[in-house]
Amino acid sequence: MGTICVEPPSLLQDLKITIQNVSLVFPSQQTERKSMFLSNIDKVLNFPVETVHFFPSHKDFPPHLVAEKLKSTLARLLVPYDFLAGRLRSNPETGRLEIDCNAAGIGFAVASSEYTMDSLGELVYPNPAFGQLILKRMDNLEQDDQPLCIVQVTSFRCGGFAMGMFTNHVTFDGLSFKIFLDNLGALAADKPLAVIPCNDRELLAARSPPCVSFPHLELAKFLDSNVNHPVFDATSEALDFKVFRLTSGNIADLKEKAKASGGTHKDARITGFNVVTALVWLCKALSWDEETTQERNNNADRESTLLYAVNIRPRLIPPLPRSYTGNAVLTAYATAKCKEIEEWPFSRLVEMVSEGAKRMTDEYARSAIDWGEIYQGFPNGEFLVSSWWKLGFDEVDYPWGRPRYSCPVVFHRKDIILLFPDVDENNGVNVLVSLPSKEMSKFQSLFLNYLA
Repeated sequence: MGTICVEPPSLLQDLKITIQNVSLVFPSQQTERKSMFLSNIDKVLNFPVETVHFFPSHKDFPPHLVAEKLKSTLARLLVPYDFLAGRLRSNPETGRLEIDCNAAGIGFAVASSEYTMDSLGELVYPNPAFGQLILKRMDNLEQDDQPLCIVQVTSFRCGGFAMGMFTNHVTFDGLSFKIFLDNLGALAADKPLAVIPCNDRELLAARSPPCVSFPHLELAKFLDSNVNHPVFDATSEALDFKVFRLTSGNIADLKEKAKASGGTHKDARITGFNVVTALVWLCKALSWDEETTQERNNNADRESTLLYAVNIRPRLIPPLPRSYTGNAVLTAYATAKCKEIEEWPFSRLVEMVSEGAKRMTDEYARSAIDWGEIYQGFPNGEFLVSSWWKLGFDEVDYPWGRPRYSCPVVFHRKDIILLFPDVDENNGVNVLVSLPSKEMSKFQSLFLNYLA
């Protein structure tokens, strides 16, 4: 069948990390002291993003030389990315979150592990212990002086190393972080910037006056605007987690299923993302734990709402520059009753997913940004599909070669399903699912049976 449900392997829980040195890196040239405006998209993303980039050993670049090269390169990169060396603050006059571009620096740590990289097991299988490869705070600095970015270089006994990166999400979205990494690789190789960053966040400022022209079912208002709510609440219940691998052949089969069941639904964009997301939605909606007839009837009438991020750069009029460094993604949605999801042809589900992105016109995006000017709120749905599939972090060229694998540090959440690129196949995808045991059994059965 080609599809593999990867059972949880035995994961190392202690990577035996020793921190050898921690310092601050400052811009190599003087930068202008200023305040950077943060858009309504930026300001709700005030939480950390942790990524790890694994590299095999390289005879010309042992880890200590890589650390030295990265540190000097980051200093140069903090000139065009001056905001990254700044600090978050609340504007004393407006109360709005902004970045004080004060050149206070980013964190930099050098560490070592007692293990070889191969001892970590299959890198594609998310291990929460990878968080030990990332320094999350500078203990010698006060809370309001914590850096927006910390880089940790960890060497392994085999000569390979990991570059762990902690960033605040207000600084980058996935696309702009990929460009940041491309620029890091270019400067490290003594080449010019691959892309000159556009740091003007006011390009996504709300209109004056704000005009909300759509209902925005994908957003919900905070009941108490004075409380700092997480975007998604973590659950305290026990979760199983599994990785479902889809090969390029599986994805091609899903596209054929969408075409074969097309009927009148021929407007659906039958892309890899849309068919994989439609399958995930089907399995998640129908995996609800139901023990009685009443519960089954209730679940049939239950609304299931899928959320996913859409890049709005090319959708605005005029389009945002590709080099825009801020967050230029908004939440798209698809919603239907569970009985409809179960009864509809697959093409209809693909069409529903496709319509979420199609809905994201210039006017819709501007309306969503204006909504954030008037209300305090958060994405509103049953679950979010977070795709790292096509971001290309493992395609960045560094002087020491491309990463063997790049991934976010994963904390298992039932309301977030992650799509990762497959380390063995360029066009394959890994679907990471975390669910209570009974729901996981149903999800797995639905997923594998659909592809049989």
